[in-house]
Amino acid sequence: MSHKVKVNGEVVEQAFDNLIHKTTLEFLEANQVEVHYHCRDGFCGACRAVLNAGEVTYHKGEPLAFIRDNEILPCYCIPKSDIDITIE
Repeated sequence: MSHKVKVNGEVVEQAFDNLIHKTTLEFLEANQVEVHYHCRDGFCGACRAVLNAGEVTYHKGEPLAFIRDNEILPCYCIPKSDIDITIE
């Protein structure tokens, strides 16, 4: 299934396809969207982004890093719907 991804107000041209990308971070990197990260496995929280709209799922259970209700860890999640995120 594919979903549209909007980052910092801009729609990413290619849709997220979970058959191609294992995580939202991999998708963003494949589309030249710069994301700060360290662990790539939900431990550190360095890739934290604000989820403005949509839903994600954590494919390996809940991440260990602390995140607020409106935040996601792109290194550890995949979209369940179209998503709109803000990356600082």
